[in-house]
Amino acid sequence: MTAGSGDAGVGALLRQPGFAHLLAYRITAMLSYQIVAVTVGWHIYEITRNPFSLGLVGLAEVLPYFCVAPFAGYLVDHLPRRRLGMAASLGLVATAAILCAVALGALPFQGTWPIYLAIALTGMVRAFLSPVYNALFARVLARGQYARGAGFGSVVFQAGMVLGPALGGVLVGWGGKALAYAVAAAMAVLAMAALALLRVHEAPPPQTRAPIFASIAEGARFVLSTPVMLGAMALDMFSVLLGGVVAMLPAFIQEILHYGPEGLGILRAAPALGSVCVGLWLARHPLHRNAGRVLLYAVAGFGLCVIGFGLSRSFWLSAAILLFYGAFDGVSVVVRSTILQLATPDEMRGRVSSINGIFISSSNELGAFYAGTMARLLGLVPAVVVGGCAVLGVAGLTAWKNPTLRRLNLRDLQ
Repeated sequence: MTAGSGDAGVGALLRQPGFAHLLAYRITAMLSYQIVAVTVGWHIYEITRNPFSLGLVGLAEVLPYFCVAPFAGYLVDHLPRRRLGMAASLGLVATAAILCAVALGALPFQGTWPIYLAIALTGMVRAFLSPVYNALFARVLARGQYARGAGFGSVVFQAGMVLGPALGGVLVGWGGKALAYAVAAAMAVLAMAALALLRVHEAPPPQTRAPIFASIAEGARFVLSTPVMLGAMALDMFSVLLGGVVAMLPAFIQEILHYGPEGLGILRAAPALGSVCVGLWLARHPLHRNAGRVLLYAVAGFGLCVIGFGLSRSFWLSAAILLFYGAFDGVSVVVRSTILQLATPDEMRGRVSSINGIFISSSNELGAFYAGTMARLLGLVPAVVVGGCAVLGVAGLTAWKNPTLRRLNLRDLQ
């Protein structure tokens, strides 16, 4: 462990080289992923002019993610985590390079299927990114620093989600899709370099390894037997699944709000900017009391923002609503991350983080497919409004059915 004990301030966290390098890995990997995500959305919609095709982008990523994530968690718990993160970053380089070749017309293949194939590779690679980060997080910080560290880690993560879409939109508008993909590849190289420079004492691998499926099942049983963790994961999963609007932004920009790729970058960045503001506040003022109640209110606010966005016809009003949408989501991210770090034994961090990823991260892609399907059935605006109403229902049902989560104080987990 490279960190000292105690509840250090943000400045003390950043002065620790291990944590700084880990954050550099996180933001550069996120920048690479987000630049690709915003560029692919524009690329696909430009070819098809069909909102359903945007949903297929999410499906093309989430299916490989589901297949790989449980095994990724097992590998993170049994192999050197830093090297796995470097290999995953190399996978991001390969994905961006393939998409760049597609944009330049350098491949002999036509149509959208090479794009979907590259996105499938992204899904497999992404299964390793969060488990590696969460496992190394616990090695560079002391337990008393987890709440502040989770808040600041969320800030860095969301900063990547602010800068990535904005940068992707600007690059597409200024230099074209191939340039955006090339910059994404360069960011992934920087993520590899950050992990190469990270010096951390990793826990030795277990002397005896349980069979892989038995080990994965052990992690699943741990999550299912921890009501607070399971409730927070399920709440976030269903709210993002039902209330995700980000995947539909290319269609909203062109059909409802009438802006170009720069506007798409602004709207993609607005939720993450809201999350950054909340993350900075929570890094300085960690939630300890009434965290469960705050989490439930935040999810309800998230649902109201989804409804407001669906009804808006003003670009800047839509951007403002997405800012608050991201702020409410940011509260959920920080609370859930802190629960994950405090409640998980070190030897199970990879598996539990992968299960968390299946619940949470994949819900964005499943949500994209759900939103695209609903937009095809109901129309673009009704689909978003119905999704927001469903999120309000999820928040109310969780508050009723999971009193343990509703009464959660984070100090009870320390």
